[in-house]
Parts: sequence; structure tokens; C-alpha cells
Amino acid sequence: MRQQNPDEPDPVQDSPTIGPPKSSAAGLPAVLNSVRHLGEHTGVRRGLPAMLAINQKRGFDCPGCAWPEGDERHRAEFCENGAKAIAEEATAKALTAEFFARHSVADLAERSGYWLGRQGRLTEPMYLAEGATHYEPIGWDRALDLVAEDLKALDSPDEAVFYTSGRTSNEAAFCYQLFARVLGTNNMPDCSNLCHESSGSALTETLGVGKGSVSLEDLGKADLIIVAGQNPGTNHPRMLTALERAKRGGTRIVTVNPLPEAGMREFRNPQRASGLLGRGTELTDLFAQIRLGGDLALFSALNRLLLQADARGEKVLDREFVATHTHGFEEFAKALLAEPEEEFWARTERDTGLERALVERIAAMVTESRSIVVCWAMGLTQHKHSVPTIREIVNFLLLRGNVGRPGAGVCPVRGHSNVQGDRTMGIVERPSEGFLDALGTEFGFAPPREHGYDTVNAIRAMARGEVRVFFAMGGNFVAATPDTLVTEEAMRRVGLTVHVSTKLNRSHVVTGARALILPALARSDRDLLDGRARWVTVEDSMGKVHASHGVLPPLSQGMRSEVDIICDLAGRVLGQSPVDWSELTDYDRVRDHVAAVVPGFFDFNARVREPGGFTLPHAPRDERRFPTATGLANFTVNGTYAPQIPPGRLLLQTLRSHDQYNTTVYGLDDRYRGVTGGRRVVLVNPEDARELGLVDGSHTDIVSEWPDGRERRATRFRVVHYPTARGCAASYFPETNVLVPLDSTAEVSNTPTSKSVVVRFEPSTEP
Repeated sequence: MRQQNPDEPDPVQDSPTIGPPKSSAAGLPAVLNSVRHLGEHTGVRRGLPAMLAINQKRGFDCPGCAWPEGDERHRAEFCENGAKAIAEEATAKALTAEFFARHSVADLAERSGYWLGRQGRLTEPMYLAEGATHYEPIGWDRALDLVAEDLKALDSPDEAVFYTSGRTSNEAAFCYQLFARVLGTNNMPDCSNLCHESSGSALTETLGVGKGSVSLEDLGKADLIIVAGQNPGTNHPRMLTALERAKRGGTRIVTVNPLPEAGMREFRNPQRASGLLGRGTELTDLFAQIRLGGDLALFSALNRLLLQADARGEKVLDREFVATHTHGFEEFAKALLAEPEEEFWARTERDTGLERALVERIAAMVTESRSIVVCWAMGLTQHKHSVPTIREIVNFLLLRGNVGRPGAGVCPVRGHSNVQGDRTMGIVERPSEGFLDALGTEFGFAPPREHGYDTVNAIRAMARGEVRVFFAMGGNFVAATPDTLVTEEAMRRVGLTVHVSTKLNRSHVVTGARALILPALARSDRDLLDGRARWVTVEDSMGKVHASHGVLPPLSQGMRSEVDIICDLAGRVLGQSPVDWSELTDYDRVRDHVAAVVPGFFDFNARVREPGGFTLPHAPRDERRFPTATGLANFTVNGTYAPQIPPGRLLLQTLRSHDQYNTTVYGLDDRYRGVTGGRRVVLVNPEDARELGLVDGSHTDIVSEWPDGRERRATRFRVVHYPTARGCAASYFPETNVLVPLDSTAEVSNTPTSKSVVVRFEPSTEP
């Protein structure tokens, strides 16, 4: 265990070097960068065993993205960003009481998230007393007693909020939601509220299951894959291998995105000698550079073209499937065909930024393809009209029967390992009656039925002073959420904030009146109880549940597993009735309870011990059975909304750099976009920049506009002329989360609209 150099500077991030964007992804640079990160953080002795175990059947699941693994696995079954995640998590640098004695909370609050994350692993509980300037060490018993005292003193259980990050295991998530519900609240916001809540809302309404309907094998069986609002090269790099395999098998790929992304242009597979030598596979057959928020208009246009072609006698619709398995087709078709042709295409070209001829080329590829998969990520889910957009994608697939057969279906690509598993385990503020009934029967209590707070509503409740305890199981709530200054003001109104964490982050330095940091074991850490190794399970983006075994010795005996922390705290708050919390430190007992409560988990302990685990049932995929309100797959009428931009303004999307995973910043480069040594950049189309007077290399303040009149300003960003879609700009989060209004959310899902923020630019006054 080694201590981080206390004098490491926090680099200035507003004047990076800019070069041309890359036209290919991965290859030898990805390998070299992986090795560099491992060498910097872990050393070979600690890092090599971790890398050989990551995503292996007897190893541990990568704490990065939720992309699945196939039955046959490469010895190096990880990507560059997975290597960065493990290098950060498995670091040999340790944070101790001496660090916190040197740095006041005020000092730490001035540091960047990048600097905070580089200081090492948290190794012992730390406490910030009311009025104190520094965190101080505290024993586990006293720390948990403090939390228990505050929870027992609440006037109502709904004065507590229990937040969850996606990396939490199934076992920890199940115990966590059980604790909250026995306490008496459904206040369980989670990171799904910020990303794929729109997907779950739309898919539950239309198909009856709020998850994707395809397997990894389906991608290779598809005739056409449409990748919309997603950048796999940075966010889900192992997906590129699956796309390469599909492409080599004859699949065609359409990419729909406001930015040209290197990974979807050419993939140089680092697991092939040819990829290391610079020879790659061109993935995209057709690139549609769409305007931000124009995806609803695009899929509406494709659907209209399909309906019109079928009306001409071309028989492009699967009439038998539509008649047997769907509801609402006539109303959908009538509404979509009602607008006069000339008006329809004028609006479509305006809303998408695409020429009619290109849309018709995509439609021709669709009619030539029997089996189609549509993949998407946060580029589609973080708009006001995200739910209607995804419903329209379902309409698109239903028209040709592309649900419930090989090589076809919906593929929302989850962004965080086990974010889907946490939801399956009951981490949700609006639980189903069936889940609550089963939970109550299994444990002999009456779960609360009133819906709780999602993430946005939790912030609102904190701002109103209605939350006395905020408890976070992982994550970086302050940095992940919208409207940064509003969120920080809200957090400071809470009496006690508690974070179960592995590394230091922004949420530890923007606190309630009092604060606790509880150090947890990470995914790669060995988890021992009385000398016996324990292991957990996770669910990937395609509904496969498998085991995860930590392999590395923890840096400190002061770290505890998330399950142990939850169960110890629950016992102090609730006693042993109605749950024997002490028995749940045996993870097999947790899994037995899961099997009794959650559909699809029968014989959980036996089946998950099989190499590779098991796939959860999915009625639309497996049986073409749709557990919706109508008992059928639902066509929907979704309107014509697209965000409009006032003169002199642009539409901004927040996005990740390549040296980043969610709020964790591994470095200050974005290699594929040509950015080196800084993150405070805004990417602007050169034509838009000339019209607005934004000189390449100059510095600007970005100001968002929202009817509440509150100024939201991100200061001193370097202008980068970049081939974005016209009228659209892009900048990294969490730095630009300050621009996203708390009240600007998606219809139905209440997800912040981080991909469509109206902004203006003003000369930067900061030096």
C-alpha cells in the first residue's frame, strides 16, 4: 500500500492542444494506453492478475459498461476503458487519515474531480462533524451508530433518501431495497433515472418489458443494425467486436449521430494481429448526421415510407404479425399519414437536418433486410421527447415483425455494469404491486405502497428541506445530476449525508451539515468472511446473470462489503424483526430470498454457479407474448416534436471524453476527437462558429436559457471547430451539468434533458 504524493498539482483544463479527429478506433494505441494506465496506478504485480481475471467466467465483472460477454472468451476480455477502470479501482495508492488532516473540505471542494479521483482508495471510515473543517477517522461501530440514530429519529421514513449507483451487486441491491422498505419508504432514486429511464418507460408501455429484447448472438444474425444516439468506441468499446463480427458476416450498419465517431467508422481490433498493425474493419455503411433531438422525426419518416410502400402493393409490412400480436395499428397509421406530403418532408428535413434522399436510402436498406436490430443509448434517452422517440422505434420494428425472432429487436445499451441488475432487484421508486406482494410474503411485513422520489424529485425534496438523511450506495450524486449549483444547494440542506464509496469524489466535499464516508470493497477486491471467499452476481445489458469473484487482496482491513454495511446498519436501526439481517451476510441466503421474490430467478444459487450463468426470461423475445395493458404489443401515436433553436443560439449536448467513464475522469485527453490535455472545451460546427463569431481557440462562457430566469453559466471553455451537425454543439459532463435545468426533463420518465440544452455564448471574462 503506497500513499499518493500529497503535492500532485491539479492541472488547468481550459487550454488543451487540439489536433484532427481520428478516423479509426482501438488498435495499438488502445493497448499502449491500457498498459500505461496500469503501470501508473497498480504496477504489474497487482495489475496483471486483475486484468487476467476481468470478465472471465471464474473472474470478476468489469465495473465499467454493461456490455455482455459471449460463451467463448478471449484471454484478454477487456477494452481500453475497462483497463482504465480497473487501474483506477485496483490502485495501490491509499487514502488515509493523514490525507484528510492535510486537506480541509473547503480545499478539496476547489479541486477537480480528476484530481480527487487520483488520490487513491478510501481505507477507513471518515466523519465530518457539524461545523468541522476536516474529515476525521471514526470507527465502524460509531459510524453506523450515528446513521442509525438519525434514521430512528426521523418523523417519517420518507425523510430519508437511498440512492444507488449501477455498480452495486445484485446481492447488495436486494438487501438495500429491503432495508429501505422495511424502514418504510420507496425513496430509492438511482442512476437509471439519469440515463435509460426513458427506455424502460417506453418499452414497458409498448412491449411489456422494460429491457432489451436481443441477445449478443442476435447481432450476428441481423441483416441490418441501426446504431442511434450511441458512441460505442468510447462508451461500450467491446460492442465494436460484436459489430465487427456482424459486419464480417454480411450485416449492414447504419449510424445515426450528431457527431462522426471514430469507432463507428473503422474498428482496429486489438485482439487481431491485423488490428495492431493498423488494418481495421469499416463498420458504418451509411452515416446519418442527424440534428440533436431529430430521431423521432427520422423514425416517423421511415415508418411513413414503409406504410406508403405497403399501400403501393410492395408488401413490406408483416401483416400477419401486426394482426396477431399488436394493438393500435390503424390509429397509428392514420395519424402518421395525415400530414400532407410536402409539409411532412419540409418539417422532417428541418427537424432531422437530413435530406429526404438520405432518409429514403435508409428506408430502402430497411425493406431489403428481413431482420433488424436498433441499438441506442443516452443520445436518445435525454430529451424532452425521449419516450415518444423510443416508442416510435418500437413502431418501426413492429411494422416488419422485428420483435421475438432471431436477429431482430430492441437493444438499449446500458451504460453501467449492473445498473439493469439493480432495477431487477427492486431498486426503483415506483415498484410494481407484484414485486411488493412477493417481498412482503417472503419476509412477513407490509411494504410501503406510496411511490417514492426519483433522482430529480429527490433533489427537489432536499431543496425544500424535506430530507434529513441522504444515503448513497456508490456513485457520485452531486457530479452525476443536473443543475449543479441547485443540486449542491439542496445537498447542503440535508442533516446527514452518507456515502458508501471506493474513491474520493465531488459528492464527499459537498455535504450536509454532517457527513460520513464509508469505504467499500470494489468489484475486483477479494471478499472474505471468516476466511471464506464470497462472491456476488450481476446482470448484463442483455439480461444474462452471472457470478463475479474478486481476486485482489484489499488495501485495508478497514474496507467492508456493501452487503455487510447494509445488514449491519439495518440491524442497528430495525433489530431482527421481520428480517434476520445477520443471516444475509451469507450471500447464498440472499440469493435464496431473491429466488423467492424476483421472477426468473428460480434455483438461483444452482444456475448462477454454471459457467457463464443464465439468461432471464423475456416474454416478447422468448414467446412473442406481450405483458402490456392490452396483452399485445402496442403501436403508439407520438406526435412531431423536435427542439427548436432561437436565432443566435445552439443546441448543446453533454457527452463523455474517451478518458472518462460517467463521472470518473481517468485522464485529460479525448484521443478520438483530437483533444489533448484538457476538458473545458466546446465543440462547434465551423459554419455555426463563423456566424456566431466564435474563433477557433478562443475562450467563451456557455450560458443556458430556460424560462425560470435563473442564469446557468459554465465559464472559460475553449472553442473547438468540429464537424458537429449544424446548429448543434457538444461539451463534456460533469463540467457542463451546471447548464442542465433541474426542471427540464423528459415526459413520462423525468430524465434530465442533457442532450438538448439551448445555449448562447458570451466572451469569457475569466483570465
